[in-house]
Amino acid sequence: MNWKDTLRRYALFLVGLFIASMGVAFSTKAGLGTSPVASVAYSVSLVSPLLSLGGWLNLLSVIQIITQIIIQKFRCNYAEIAVQTVLAFVYGYLTDFSCWLIRNLTVTGYPMQLLYMLLGCLILAVGLWLQYKGGVAMLPGEAMNRAISKATGRRYENVKIFFDVLYISISAVICLVFLGELKGVREGSLFAAVAVGNIMKLINRLYNRFFPPHEQQP
Repeated sequence: MNWKDTLRRYALFLVGLFIASMGVAFSTKAGLGTSPVASVAYSVSLVSPLLSLGGWLNLLSVIQIITQIIIQKFRCNYAEIAVQTVLAFVYGYLTDFSCWLIRNLTVTGYPMQLLYMLLGCLILAVGLWLQYKGGVAMLPGEAMNRAISKATGRRYENVKIFFDVLYISISAVICLVFLGELKGVREGSLFAAVAVGNIMKLINRLYNRFFPPHEQQP
C-alpha cells in the first residue's frame, strides 16, 4: 500500500473506533448490560470509582497485550504491539468521551432501555465493520484471541466465543459479589454477543450487493 492508501485505511479504522465507542456508550446508557468485551470494565467501573469505564478498558487492554506477548514467547511483532497499545488507549478515551456526549440523555422505562440497547448493538456493529474494512490493525482483545488461536490450533471464532462467555461470567460474578445484583451484565450482554456479529454480516452483505467486490477499493 502507498502512503495515501495507508492513511485512508487508518482514517477509516479511527472513524470505526469512534463509532464503536458510541455503541458501547449507548449500551451502557440502556442499563441492560454492554458488549461482552466491555462488560468486565463496565462492571468494575460500577464497583470502583478509581478509574472511569475508559480507564478500566485501558487496563484490560494492557493485560491482553501482555498475554499476547507471553503466548508468543516474546517473539511477536513489537511494532504491531505498539500500534495496538496506542489504539487501545485511544479507544478507552473515546469511550469516556462518547459517554460524556450522551450524558444528558434520559432513559425512562424498559421499552426505552430496549431501544437504547438495540441502538447500541447496531452502532457497535457499524463501528466494528468499519474497523474491519480499514484492515490495518486489531484491538488487543481481538489480537489476543488471534494469538491464542494460532498457538493452540483452535479456530479463531471458537476462541472468541470462549472469551466472550468468560467476560460475561466474570462480570456477573463481580456484580453479584459487590453489588448484589446483575447490573453490569444482563440480557443486553447476551443479546450483543449474538446480534453484533450477525449485524456485521448483514452490513457486509448489503455493501457487497451495492458495491460489488470488483468495484471496491483494495
